[in-house]
Amino acid sequence: MTDETVRSSLKMQPTFREPLPWGMDESKRRIRAVVRDTEMSPHAETAGTVIDYKVATAEQRIWSPHLSIQLNPGDTPESTEAFGRFSPRPEIWTLVMAVYLASACTLFGAMIYGLVQWMMKNPPWALLVIPVSLGTIVGLHLASLIGQSWSHDQMEVLKARWERTIELAEQISITETSS
Repeated sequence: MTDETVRSSLKMQPTFREPLPWGMDESKRRIRAVVRDTEMSPHAETAGTVIDYKVATAEQRIWSPHLSIQLNPGDTPESTEAFGRFSPRPEIWTLVMAVYLASACTLFGAMIYGLVQWMMKNPPWALLVIPVSLGTIVGLHLASLIGQSWSHDQMEVLKARWERTIELAEQISITETSS
C-alpha cells in the first residue's frame, strides 16, 4: 500500500489489498510470531485470520482509526491476500451505525406516516421529518470524512506498523514458524 492510497482514500472505511508470498497457514504463523514479539505486541492483536492494529490509548481521539487486516487464500496455494480496512474504533463504529439505523428507520416511518396523512387529506406534518433524517445521515457521512482527514497521521502510523509486520515476517526463518 502506498502513501497515496491513504491520502486518496477519503471515503468511509478505506481499504487496500496486498498479496503475501506465503500460503495461508505460513502467513498466519509468521504474522502471529511478529505480533507476539515485543516490538508489535503493544500495537497489534491477532485472532484466527484477523490482525488488528490500534492507536495507543494515550494518543486516541474520538476520530482515531483502527486498522483491521483479514487474511484470505490467494490465487495460488502458495499465496495469501491481505485485505486491510481502516475504520473507526469498534465502539465508535457501533454508535455511528446505530445512529444511521435510527435515522433510516425514522425516515422510512416518516415517509409512510406522511403519505398516509396526505392520502387521508390531513396535513402531512410527518413529511417534515424526512429532511431531518436525511440531514442526519449526510451529517454523519461528512463527520466521518472530516474525522478521517483529521486522523490521517494515525492512519499512516497504522499502515507503517502493518508494513513493519510484513518486513519482520519476511525475516523469520521457516524453522521458527513451525514451532
